[in-house]
Amino acid sequence: MKICCLLPSATEIAYAVGLGDEVAGVTYGCDYPLDARQKPVIVHSKLPRKLSASEIDQQVHEFVERGESLYRIDTEALQRIQPDLILTQELCHVCAASPDDIASALETLPNTPKLLTLNPHTLSDVWNNIREVGRATGHDEEANALASLLEERVREVSRLVTGRPRPRVVCLEWLDPPYIAGHWVPDMVEVAGGLDVLGHIAEPSFRTDWKAVLAAQPEVIILMPCGYDLQETVDEYATWDGPNDWTTVPAVWNDRVFAVDATSHFSRPGPRLAEGVEVLASIFHPDSVPDNWFDGRASRCSVECGRIR
Repeated sequence: MKICCLLPSATEIAYAVGLGDEVAGVTYGCDYPLDARQKPVIVHSKLPRKLSASEIDQQVHEFVERGESLYRIDTEALQRIQPDLILTQELCHVCAASPDDIASALETLPNTPKLLTLNPHTLSDVWNNIREVGRATGHDEEANALASLLEERVREVSRLVTGRPRPRVVCLEWLDPPYIAGHWVPDMVEVAGGLDVLGHIAEPSFRTDWKAVLAAQPEVIILMPCGYDLQETVDEYATWDGPNDWTTVPAVWNDRVFAVDATSHFSRPGPRLAEGVEVLASIFHPDSVPDNWFDGRASRCSVECGRIR
């Protein structure tokens, strides 16, 4: 079977259930596991490189207003591969290529491949997506075992933090302008023993303003810009022009603003979300969980950011 993955999380799932050798095409963003970087790229971003956060937001807004996709499908590469199965998504047409993006490309193929559309909104949905990929590829046993293992990891986190006071949490999916993380992220916060005061489980991420963030008086702020790794997030915060009165927020003056690896543990609805839950628990309740859940996976951010310095 030849499989093409139109989003990084699908690539991760395919590899995790033992389909690495059958992955024949990936996107420009499929960087995990490392072997995925050697696969033919069939989806490219139209956004210029090295844009600031505000410039990226503006470019995305302009594409959406024009009704234009952010992605380019390499039709010739797809024709060479002749895939049997394409893994795609309908959750967010900004975050990854969608069935609409590939519709015209499919018309050029002599045989129409099977499409499996992943549309997760909660952690349970993500684990069930893993099982769906297993069923579609004859890897039911591997997929069921992986999903069950991930479910147990998350249950263990819940057991460790049960009865602990829940801190008020805000998860920022973007900084300029501010976006509140949605879908599975508030679910992760709840399981990890926090109270997401702005995000809602299974509901989309949304743009907000700093007035709303400040008014929420979060005790913990998690910086998880979509598509950023840990170091990129730390660097973004270091040069960011924070809002006036930033230091009046409890999370800020109590030194509980944290950068995380959004790409690995939060942005992509795949197996590594379980690790993201562990990271959050280590931030919310460090005395209740193993120390190594935090080490190298998150970074405490100084009160100082671009504007404050």
